[in-house]
Amino acid sequence: MAEPASTNPAHAHFESFLQAQLCQDVLSSFRGLCEALGLEPGGGLPQYHKIKAQLNYWSAKSLWAKLDKRAGQPVYQQGRACPNTKCLVVGAGPCGLRAAVELALLGARVVLVEKRTKFSRHNVLHLWPFTIHDLRALGAKKFYGRFCTGTLDHISIRQLQLLLLKVVLLLGVEIHWGVTFTGLQPPPKKGSGWRAQLQPSPPAQLANYEFDVLISAAGGKFVPEGFTVREMRGKLAIGITVNFVNGRTVEETQVPEISGVARIYNQSFFQSLLKATGIDLENIVYYKDDTHYFVMTAKKQCLLRLGVLRQDWPEIDRLLGSANVVPEALQRFVRAAADFATHGKLGKLEFARDAHGRPDISAFDFTSMMRAESAARVQEKHGARLLLGLVGDCLVEPFWPLGTGVARGFLAAFDAAWMVKRWAEGAGPLEVLAERESLYQLLSQTSPENMHRNVAQYGLDPATRYPTLNLRAVTPNQVRDLYDVVAKEPVRRNSDKTDAGKLAAGSAGTQEELLRWCQEQTAGYPGVHVTDLSSSWADGRALCALVHRLRPGLLEPSELQGLGALEAAAWALKMAEHELGITPVVSAKAVVAGSDPLGLIAYLSHFHSTFKNVPHNPGPASQGFPGSSSAVLFLGKLQRTLQRTRAQENGEDTGGKKPRLEVEAKSPSTEEPPAPESGVPPTPPSQPQEAGAGDLCALCGEQLYILERLCADGRFFHRNCFRCRTCEATLRPGDYGQHPGDGYFYCFQHLPQPGHKEDGPDPGPKSQDLPTPDENSMPSGPSTSVIPQEGTSAVPNPSQPTRRLIRLSSPERQRLSSLKLTPDPELEPPPKPPRSCSALARQALEGSFVGWGIPVQSPQAVVTMKEEQEQSPPSSEEEEEEEEAEETMALDSDTQEALLTFAKNSGTMSKYPTWRRALLRHAREEEMKRFCKAQAVQRRLHEIETAVGELEAEGTKVELALRSQSRSPEQQKAQWLEQLLQLVQKKNSLLAEEAELMLTVKLLNLEEQQCEVDQELRGYMNREETLKTPADRQAEEQLLKKLLDVVKERDEIIRFQEERRLSELASRPGAQG
Repeated sequence: MAEPASTNPAHAHFESFLQAQLCQDVLSSFRGLCEALGLEPGGGLPQYHKIKAQLNYWSAKSLWAKLDKRAGQPVYQQGRACPNTKCLVVGAGPCGLRAAVELALLGARVVLVEKRTKFSRHNVLHLWPFTIHDLRALGAKKFYGRFCTGTLDHISIRQLQLLLLKVVLLLGVEIHWGVTFTGLQPPPKKGSGWRAQLQPSPPAQLANYEFDVLISAAGGKFVPEGFTVREMRGKLAIGITVNFVNGRTVEETQVPEISGVARIYNQSFFQSLLKATGIDLENIVYYKDDTHYFVMTAKKQCLLRLGVLRQDWPEIDRLLGSANVVPEALQRFVRAAADFATHGKLGKLEFARDAHGRPDISAFDFTSMMRAESAARVQEKHGARLLLGLVGDCLVEPFWPLGTGVARGFLAAFDAAWMVKRWAEGAGPLEVLAERESLYQLLSQTSPENMHRNVAQYGLDPATRYPTLNLRAVTPNQVRDLYDVVAKEPVRRNSDKTDAGKLAAGSAGTQEELLRWCQEQTAGYPGVHVTDLSSSWADGRALCALVHRLRPGLLEPSELQGLGALEAAAWALKMAEHELGITPVVSAKAVVAGSDPLGLIAYLSHFHSTFKNVPHNPGPASQGFPGSSSAVLFLGKLQRTLQRTRAQENGEDTGGKKPRLEVEAKSPSTEEPPAPESGVPPTPPSQPQEAGAGDLCALCGEQLYILERLCADGRFFHRNCFRCRTCEATLRPGDYGQHPGDGYFYCFQHLPQPGHKEDGPDPGPKSQDLPTPDENSMPSGPSTSVIPQEGTSAVPNPSQPTRRLIRLSSPERQRLSSLKLTPDPELEPPPKPPRSCSALARQALEGSFVGWGIPVQSPQAVVTMKEEQEQSPPSSEEEEEEEEAEETMALDSDTQEALLTFAKNSGTMSKYPTWRRALLRHAREEEMKRFCKAQAVQRRLHEIETAVGELEAEGTKVELALRSQSRSPEQQKAQWLEQLLQLVQKKNSLLAEEAELMLTVKLLNLEEQQCEVDQELRGYMNREETLKTPADRQAEEQLLKKLLDVVKERDEIIRFQEERRLSELASRPGAQG
């Protein structure tokens, strides 16, 4: 029954206030509401209580109940926690508004200034579960009925700002629009307070406002004076956002969203996109909200080739400036990408309009991200103290593919408000700053998985949010430099000079320590006498002794008698790389001739830094070496195994070796012969491990300095020269192969298959006319595996029992259980990449069953949902609103049938809608988790590549100084050498981290391959045997073999990681107890 229409004008204003969708409409309706009630806006928390008391209106009661529940939490002390605190919040973005809400609930007087006059950003933000619950608790569903209905977990920036604006207005926050904060105005004399410098001239009330807390949420481009900002650089990264009009038609609602798909694990999708449209992307996300929102990362060369960018400029501002971007070409670009990603089902794509009435499309750079070194400061002058805090992008600029901006922004807002509460309680400035910095250390590590699971308990107290909380992680003594007393000498850190002195003293002994360690390791070997780091190694015996000490059994010392100096040095270099993970930076000829003493010292320092903590004993070194070098070793063995397998597939001689994953060490007599060299198809050198002069790049022929040297298959390259011949991408460990036919190196995505004729380096269409994808240009199904795996390992005959031969962990068995061995005629055809939410939901459901599709317990996703409901049961209002979105969320038939069967058999049909939503929600979470993981890895790989480039440039300068300054004092030369060794160690550490990340990349890739092969295999297995042709049976057998190969390779990587983890646990102090 509908409620009767009210004649009270305040009720009409309140309804307008709830429904307002424009900033100015919100403000005008709220002013009307206050006038009707005889109140002045901006009166603080008492204003809220007056509005609630006077507006006894049925439509408002549910909102009051939610706000009262939040305000009633003990931490706020009924709005009396900060009664005498005056705050200025700069910026009305989501994080600034959220901070203002908390400060108002604490009872502080809050004034907010915003330079804009309207909210116009349509871009969509991903929300973590706790942010969804937090906003619902503030009445989000009352202000925006479509908020996170069903399985949706995102909201547009504009809608988020609107609903938070309505909350802060109700809580009495005073807001000033069109006012820009330009700086602080210190108190002129004792007894006065801190003020703000504002433009244009503010009203007298605002100009004279004195405050003791400043919260800056003005974005990454504005950080208050005094804060230090650190830049985190990666490779050039160009993001593109676009918003299309959402007509909310039935066809549009049925198009599935894309929570994120990345090239790093779904290369086939992006290869299909490139072939169909000429568009080369790294990732793409599609969200459906007020608009159809797409965000993607595009490659610069693709934008230049398709005419989106007029000219290539080294300066990023100039490259992406309006004068260099062709709007029409950019519009064609995003239309084609969006059409392809949604299979053209969105129909005619009409651009939404931005604040200036132009198409809402933007190209931006996120190569560099800024991060404040500290989250808070205190300034004091004439006895007046000012607490400054940062939240939002001016604290940490988020990496957009991770979807962490709002979640971590809200956490920072809570932490800042907690800091203000401690400040108001009278805690000392250094104590307050130390607690805030302790919380700041946790911020970058937070994820939905490592925070408290019960989101209903989240509050202002950090203990309700962070499971591992240590508010004393940073001590007051460590934050003295954050307490600035104006007119006094700034506090200087005492450690500055002493640290530098320690560094010089420590580096002075590095060379002597290296020599002493080498002498210890080679002691006792006949004919080996190490007295220096140059001539003592010329006969190769010392290198062989060092390798033998670390890996006994490879060669008996007596066998060295028959080896010449060059042979011995070449053998040692090869074994160190293949069995110890120490990549060479010097050639065997240079070792014997003594022509590169600096290279030899750098090479030996890698041994020392890697194995200096290994116990000195005659037994073999442990399988899991300390540090990350074991990942380098594992990837190297895997690389050679795959290379040998491909050579065998091409009919080449592999020495009769059995293809396998090379994890255990073998003697050199069983090692595979070297593969052909790279670059322009070369002639194999006479010495297999020798690349000639180690100081020249095998590709460009230019000078190679020590830190620039990258060794692959016995040759040295510049890192920038070692690229895929087809796409010119930088080749990383474990992610490239050498084609035995032409000798070139390729990334696995472009490595020609056996018998495949390479078409050349042209990556795609060069026409600027971007085609609209049609049904023929869409990928009809998952493409073949990116990494060729046929023959990778010894595989049992499919007719024999195979499951017993695969060593799988419990999670791996659950994933492989999705392979059904019985035909299912009603099974849908495999989904097109990227994987749909429905496919992931089916995987979540099947992953809860043991065996081959037999449900023996409650599906895990359902069990998890039960636990979440017990912790935070949704209200009946929320359940009804979520059910409204049911029609737009579809499960495929077999998943829906399995879930229905379970609900019927367990007598819980009433829970079926909730469980259905649970499956879809968990599927979306898994999709987002995988995407975020891939993007975090990719970003870190780009940062490592940039950092290595900087180290190489710095090392080149030091090496040139060492080689040219022959008359420099010996002390100066020693300092340069120590500096060079430190740079070498830093680079090795980064390369070891890169190898670790590449293992994660391989696992992501193999997981995607397994899913694709599994889906394709289903299609064959679900056919009637009588209808299969001989070609079908052969294809089915090949797919099954490929699936087993992929599972075996994944198992080897997982087993390697687990063994190393256990080894690290055993080596920790106290592990024996």
